[in-house]
Amino acid sequence: MALKNQEEYVIYKNMIKIEKNKFNINTEEMAQHGLHMGHCTSRIHPKMKPYLDGVKGVVYIINLQKTAEKLEEALGFIQKIISENKTLLLVGTKIQTKELVKEFAIKCSLSYINERWLGGTFTNFEIIKKRVNHFKDLEKKKIEGELEKYTKKERIKIDKELKNLEIKFGGIKNMEKLPEAIFVLDMKKDNIAVKEAKIKGIKIIGISDTNVNPALADYPIPANDDAIPAIRYILEKLKEAIENVKSNDNN
Repeated sequence: MALKNQEEYVIYKNMIKIEKNKFNINTEEMAQHGLHMGHCTSRIHPKMKPYLDGVKGVVYIINLQKTAEKLEEALGFIQKIISENKTLLLVGTKIQTKELVKEFAIKCSLSYINERWLGGTFTNFEIIKKRVNHFKDLEKKKIEGELEKYTKKERIKIDKELKNLEIKFGGIKNMEKLPEAIFVLDMKKDNIAVKEAKIKGIKIIGISDTNVNPALADYPIPANDDAIPAIRYILEKLKEAIENVKSNDNN
């Protein structure tokens, strides 16, 4: 691009700055939410070293400028997936993030898994799908009153089964096929989900704390994966990115 004068150069620079910050990612805000706080120095994955900015006490500090760059890449990819009507699955099974995952998945109309990852969810998807269909069938029968013909004891047993099925499959009951991408909040905790996604060729977006190999993800986000404020910040950005795509589609 040929720039004729200094004024045109300044305008061009401002355009680039706006484009680069289209998700309103702010390193100061990220620091306030604790995204920069890694694990203690005894817990480090060698491949995370390029994303570090030193040590504070006995804790590694993550370079938030690099976090911002990687988060922006991940959000751009997510927007592409959503705009193409492809499926993104949100995964976070840590006790402290379960409700957060469910809350944001529902807000964003995403499928989600916030309980224990069931081995074979991807690699034996057809079997999982049969269990999901059974769950949906029982739900439908209950809503339509078809379970009233059973005895009280039988209904209690069915209700118990429904509760268990809801825990296992409630977040993926509308997922008719394997997702094109998976967003994992803790790649160490949900390493089986990451492995199955790799096997099935599903793209991985994953938060990578200092004790995690960022190369596991196609789109790693170097950040604190333990602190609720940090997770919430990233999920808020996810929600904003998805809402932006949907609002543009409606215009």
